[in-house]
Amino acid sequence: MSSDPDAAESASGKGISPGRLALRRLLANRMAAASGLFLLVLGLVALVAPWLAPHHYAEVRLADALTPPCAAHWLGTDALGRDLLSRLLIGARVSLAVGLVATLVSLVIGVAYGATAGYLGGRADNLMMRLVDILYGLPFMFLVILIVMVAGRSLVNLFIALGTVQWLTTARIVRAQVLVLKGREFVEAARALGVGPIRLIFRHIVPNLLGIVIVYATLNVPAVMLQEAFLSFLGLGVEHPMPSWGTLIAEGARSMEVCPWLMVFPGVTFSLTLLSLSFLGDGLRDALDPQSQ
Repeated sequence: MSSDPDAAESASGKGISPGRLALRRLLANRMAAASGLFLLVLGLVALVAPWLAPHHYAEVRLADALTPPCAAHWLGTDALGRDLLSRLLIGARVSLAVGLVATLVSLVIGVAYGATAGYLGGRADNLMMRLVDILYGLPFMFLVILIVMVAGRSLVNLFIALGTVQWLTTARIVRAQVLVLKGREFVEAARALGVGPIRLIFRHIVPNLLGIVIVYATLNVPAVMLQEAFLSFLGLGVEHPMPSWGTLIAEGARSMEVCPWLMVFPGVTFSLTLLSLSFLGDGLRDALDPQSQ
């Protein structure tokens, strides 16, 4: 007798939705489930960060400058006496927002572009994808730095700059899947019923790609957060005194030998978040596409 609960339930005549099966597979992956729980808690903490922070993130107290972790400042203070815990909590909001919003921007552009190219096919598809190849040949970070320098340093411009250079891979993935799906029976049936191209793409084809898109988005968020951290090292991240994990790591790196806590706490938090996103992305990929295992 099979011990698989999904097989047992199917044998008993009870139907199991694909979403329920995917959730079971995801929860069966302990690393992915633990990572999802960690990210959920982190997201909730980031939402209420202004109320959890013991001090204002920009409050300067020179008398407390470079204080090591103590009862008054659990994670210590920086060179200006600003509480590191408060800045770390606010930095979580900024870094997570940059990763999520920039990824959302890239998904909107990439899905629309890739789905259109794959559905049209022929010369239009060839021309659109050659443009993607040309853009691929340009250094991503150079384009991001150029956009930030031209548009100015702000959180919104950072969203736009990172999002507008991350859509290329999404477009390729979506285009490849659309080329497969547009020959399926449900697409032919919708076309026979007179459904227009735009509605056919975004009402019938794109919803069948959500699993792949969600997995790629989960794996893309840490890449965007790393790019934001790199920009912060170059002084092109969020505007001072607004903190992000990237700016905190950059500030901590300058005084790491004297005040290691300024580097250790933001670095460990950032690393755990990136690892959790990667584990969750892998778990979602296996859960939504069990054949990939």
